[in-house]
Amino acid sequence: MAIDLTPEQRRVGEENFVRVSEGITRRRFLKGVAVAAGSAAAVSPALYFGYEAFSGNPVKAALIGAGDEGGVLVGEHNPEFLEFIAVCDLRPFNLTIGPDGRGGGRIFDGDPKTPLRKGFKKVYGSRANDIKPYRDIERMLTENPAIEAVVIATPLVTHAPIAIQCMKFGQQRGKPIHVLCEKLMARTIRDCKEMIRVAKETGSILSIGHQRHYSLLYAQAHDVVESGVLGEIHHIRALWHRNFTWPYKREANVEVAEIPDAEPQIRDGWYPPILKADYEELKDKVTQYGYKNIYELIRWRTYERTGGGLMAELGSHQLDACSIFLGKVHPLSVQGVGTHSFFGVAGANDGRPNPREIDDHVYVTFEFPGRDHPQGAHRGKNFKDVVVVSYSSVSTNAFEEYGECLMGSRGTMIVEREQKVMLFSERDPSRKGGPVRETAVSVTIASGDKPVLDSGSTWGGPSASASAAPTALSGGSNVQVSRGYREEMEDFAYCVRLWDPKLGYATNGDGTYRQRLPRCHGKVAMADAIIALTANLAMKSRQRIEFKPEWFDPENPAVPDSV
Repeated sequence: MAIDLTPEQRRVGEENFVRVSEGITRRRFLKGVAVAAGSAAAVSPALYFGYEAFSGNPVKAALIGAGDEGGVLVGEHNPEFLEFIAVCDLRPFNLTIGPDGRGGGRIFDGDPKTPLRKGFKKVYGSRANDIKPYRDIERMLTENPAIEAVVIATPLVTHAPIAIQCMKFGQQRGKPIHVLCEKLMARTIRDCKEMIRVAKETGSILSIGHQRHYSLLYAQAHDVVESGVLGEIHHIRALWHRNFTWPYKREANVEVAEIPDAEPQIRDGWYPPILKADYEELKDKVTQYGYKNIYELIRWRTYERTGGGLMAELGSHQLDACSIFLGKVHPLSVQGVGTHSFFGVAGANDGRPNPREIDDHVYVTFEFPGRDHPQGAHRGKNFKDVVVVSYSSVSTNAFEEYGECLMGSRGTMIVEREQKVMLFSERDPSRKGGPVRETAVSVTIASGDKPVLDSGSTWGGPSASASAAPTALSGGSNVQVSRGYREEMEDFAYCVRLWDPKLGYATNGDGTYRQRLPRCHGKVAMADAIIALTANLAMKSRQRIEFKPEWFDPENPAVPDSV
């Protein structure tokens, strides 16, 4: 994100964030518990997000979708909260079923290329042999009445039908099946609203895996924004750039199907080779699972019907983060451009590599309400208080790290790779000092109990920075910061254990729910889907689209698809 910062400046920025966020959290209560003096990182995710551990009775769950994202969820989940007892997937590459009925494949063995995908065997040890593998969801649910919840990590187009199938199955058996579904919530907003309706009808919890809602790093960054120390924010720059221009080389011991275009021309995670084992297993069955052909099943992210493109897969994460920073507000408008700048166009035979339907470069601009806008976090009266959020995702250059840069009148905050946060103050013209990027800052309390950034007593270089080393909160000391997967699954399980299906989604007089829901329940996640899918419409039409309040109302049939 910050392409011209020196290592010393980056360290100062990280230390500034730790110091300022610590100063802010010392002055506030987190879920009714005062934070003691010390590092902000000492605040546990469970304490911050308000859930508790429970012993001896983990929620029995089934994993539906054992591919890339399913592997991450298995690697990150805590069996003390959520215990997988069954798994279902179509592809032999992901999941094999042996003659003895035991499971194998990548979801059991793990993925050596991606340590995050540990596999059931590493997480459960010998108990992994008790996890039952399936190809058919209905059969899995029927044969395992102990299943209390499902975790869905399948192609986007299948999210709604699978979630609805499972929730209705739970209703028919007389005991709810709760759903944690990967993002994006669904391929259309109509499907999102139907998922919410069925969840209420069946008394099931519906949670969607936008894991930034459970990132302690983002939570602390939001606290800094909410404190006002950055001043007036009118621009956020977000990006997620990648480079897929390198030649593809087949890995050793990989058997590829003998069909046209079975192998990509260049390396591209969204355009993998069609493996022989998958093709032989599915070539005569793929249409019964709702796919037009084997390519659409394996490379679903590259098709309009089955995936939502770069905005659904990447942009939704970062626009979700921007919404969180600004108080979980809804955007006012969007406009943008999407292009086929590098990859081939599906069906065009234009000679370019790895043809697809979706755009490979997207550039969008959103208008969000600022704090004092009538639709902003503080419900003010200033219609001109607007925050412009620019987002880009390109497929041919990875020079900058992905992240978000918030630019305020009193400071700049950079969130990088979901692992680090850097904070820099703006120069006060009434005070002498050196370069802003080399200035140590802390937070002080001004009149009216309002926190403000205050420059250190010395200027220049790392010697002027705080003595406290960066903590795990800011990614210092090579500590891997949690991206929120583990926490979202723990809180989901905690909600399941507290859930009263008879009370369901009943609300109080002020509109709050009468029982605990996950932080990214259906209504919250639908807003993220609306943001991403409306951006796609704006790029397709090359027109500015204004968001309508009724789109965000689950009870209202209006959807942006009709724009």
